[in-house]
Amino acid sequence: MKRISIFTVLYLLLSISIFAQKPKKLTSNQIFEKVQKLNFLGTALYIAAHPDDENTRLIAYLANKVKARTGYLSLTRGDGGQNLIGPEIRELLGVIRTQELLGARRVDGGEQLFTSANDFGYSKHPDETLEIWNKEKVLSDVVWAIRNFKPDVIINRFNHRTPGTTHGHHTSSAMLSVEAFDKVADSTQFKSQLEFTETWQPKRLFFNTSWWFYGSQEKFDKATKDNPDFMSFDVGVYYPLKGLSNNELASMASSQHLCQGFGRLTTRGSQTEYVEFLKGDAPKDQNDIFSGINTTWNRLENGGEIGDILYDVEENFDFVNPSKHISQLMEAYTLIKKLKDKHWKSIKEKQIKEIIEACLGLYLEASAESATAIPNTSIGVDFEVLNRSDVSVELTSITSTIDKKDYFKKIDLTKNKKITFGHPISLKSVDYSSPYWLNKKASLGMYAVENQQLIGMPETPKEVTIAFNLLINYMPITFTKNVVRRYAERDKGEIYEPFEIVPKITTKLKDKVLIFSDSIPKKIAIEVNAEANFINGFIHLEVPEDWLLSPNKVPFNIAQKGDKQTVEFMVTAPKKQSEGTLKVIATVDDESYTKELVEINYDHIPKQIVLQNSEAKVVRLDIKKEGNLIGYIKGAGDAIPESLGQIGYQVEIINPVAINSENLQKYDAIVLGIRAYNVVKELKFKQNFLLDYVENGGNMIVQYNTNRGVNIAAPYTLKLSRDRVTDEFSEVIILDEEHPLFNYPNKITQEDFKGWVQERGLYFPNIWSEQYTPILSMNDKGETPKLGSLLIAKYGKGNYIYTGLSFFRELPAGVSGAYKLFANLLAAGKDKMAVKQTVKD
Repeated sequence: MKRISIFTVLYLLLSISIFAQKPKKLTSNQIFEKVQKLNFLGTALYIAAHPDDENTRLIAYLANKVKARTGYLSLTRGDGGQNLIGPEIRELLGVIRTQELLGARRVDGGEQLFTSANDFGYSKHPDETLEIWNKEKVLSDVVWAIRNFKPDVIINRFNHRTPGTTHGHHTSSAMLSVEAFDKVADSTQFKSQLEFTETWQPKRLFFNTSWWFYGSQEKFDKATKDNPDFMSFDVGVYYPLKGLSNNELASMASSQHLCQGFGRLTTRGSQTEYVEFLKGDAPKDQNDIFSGINTTWNRLENGGEIGDILYDVEENFDFVNPSKHISQLMEAYTLIKKLKDKHWKSIKEKQIKEIIEACLGLYLEASAESATAIPNTSIGVDFEVLNRSDVSVELTSITSTIDKKDYFKKIDLTKNKKITFGHPISLKSVDYSSPYWLNKKASLGMYAVENQQLIGMPETPKEVTIAFNLLINYMPITFTKNVVRRYAERDKGEIYEPFEIVPKITTKLKDKVLIFSDSIPKKIAIEVNAEANFINGFIHLEVPEDWLLSPNKVPFNIAQKGDKQTVEFMVTAPKKQSEGTLKVIATVDDESYTKELVEINYDHIPKQIVLQNSEAKVVRLDIKKEGNLIGYIKGAGDAIPESLGQIGYQVEIINPVAINSENLQKYDAIVLGIRAYNVVKELKFKQNFLLDYVENGGNMIVQYNTNRGVNIAAPYTLKLSRDRVTDEFSEVIILDEEHPLFNYPNKITQEDFKGWVQERGLYFPNIWSEQYTPILSMNDKGETPKLGSLLIAKYGKGNYIYTGLSFFRELPAGVSGAYKLFANLLAAGKDKMAVKQTVKD
């Protein structure tokens, strides 16, 4: 059989990150691979805890070599991680990581599922994890995922038998999988689910093991030798149709996790993966996890007739003219629609329609005149329909899925003759676009999702879609497409964006935490954004009971959609320390609008919008500060500079490239952002200037860096570790209550460590020379005290401070004690009385 060039395939695969939002346009090679997958009726589900936990080598192997329908169930969306590419943390980071997972699946050929579990941060034991998560609810979600995905085989990423040896989320994912395996077929378990799905029993359960879980290759070899429970696969196989090895594909998939720093070189060549059989029917063939499972069309009642047609298409596939197979494909499509097995009918109908569309070279598009619109209006949509084959195709009509309105066309689609037309589409009673799991307030461990049928979906299904109703060889078939926004910019070219439904008015506070260090009125600016023409109304703020507001409301008038107006209020804090929430309410035509529209836009993922409550935490904080001008060297992304500006510091961002022997002395203190030494390459060439600054009397604060392959070039010996304290409520012991860092300019007590969020800190040093003074002790339950969270050393005339405390989480969350302690770090060495006492001693 003649193969077309693989260049286009390779180009498309490598371009996924750059053109993440463009529709798929399959080459003949890719169509053939889809036919192969269409003819395999087996399903595998891989289960772990977070985005980037998945073994993309094994997922890619199962999806592309075995041709199995392969899914990855990530119990969380990775909300508790760090972000190397921007300032988003918590739920906004979860949105990014969700899209990165979807990007990875587009590369490796898998599908993506989730539960409602919220990644609350690092956990050291599954007991803690399952208590915070609500074990029964997450178990229910895992059962739901299995009952819907109906895998023949399940593969766990982690070992369920070793609690406490790794991240608690990791072990919990395996424990829940093992428990779910025994419950999915039991109709008395989670009975309410059976209104929407049915019971299912996977055939077998595996653990994706390796030498790492055994501590050494020697121990692993001993455990696996002549043990029939262990199977192995060479996942380095080469795919000539792609021009790629499986492990190259896997590396490209992993590299989608950019916010976690997973960009990596591709690898190729033979590579072995191992799985251990845990439960179910043991495979008969040690080289095939589907051994003994019927994965042919004969698996289904009346499936043999379909198989006869589609196996012939596969065997005689025409790479030059794939439209040659349309008659057979349409015949098979008609038979698939008659299948009694609703599960496989749905899967195979979707797969074969994608193949039919690609074989015809069909281009079907509905592009809105704007990327956003508001409910209960209409939007102009431009349609493009094109048949690039000799096959007889007729566009009979299009149907809006919103109001079910049909637009009858009856147009013969002549080969390569583009048809364009436009229609206004009703948006009556549509809901706002936003990630469904964020629509209600979450708990620490769980997202609140009331709609059972949404649970597990990676995204909110698009509500505004168009059905293109066709006759192909006089046989009816419908292709449904999301309405998108397609346009071009001169410096970027063609751009596709999702079409979103948004409120008429959204508002935005620049800062999510407003710190008041005194009772002087502070000007608060509100940005008002219009999503329609000629919008007028007024803005009102709700403030805590003991706070003052002037004026009570401010009018706005915006003439054009997309335009903005800023309104201002004066807010006065009480004299005593106080905390509360400031809420923004926009009123238009007696209707209130309370949302902020957050846009997340990175090149490697589709643009995302999130609707959040337009509000800020307000804190009246009795805080003192010493010094004013702070130099900040950005690391992997945090909001510390903005937070310091809240309490009156002037913060200048230092360009590392520009650092020299003369331009640092003006700063009262220099702060290095999180992971600065991990991500800012220039620092290794500028460290001598930074240490000179300290030696000459400066004050430098270095925030946490990860311990892998990094040299922070501290003035004295300092070794980073993976030590961390994950319990934000853990006791903090001040080792020296008289130390200046706890007394100047603010008195720090145990009270200042209350109200911290997610964790105490991470990647603490565990080895340091005598020049450093540890001043805090803390530990998680059952562990030895950790003394490395905050270290200070005198270096020349100045102070070098290293801290793994999570200020990057605490300051943006408005934690009062964290602000006071950070102000003291910035003031290190400036307490004249302490300096005099030191000289005297």
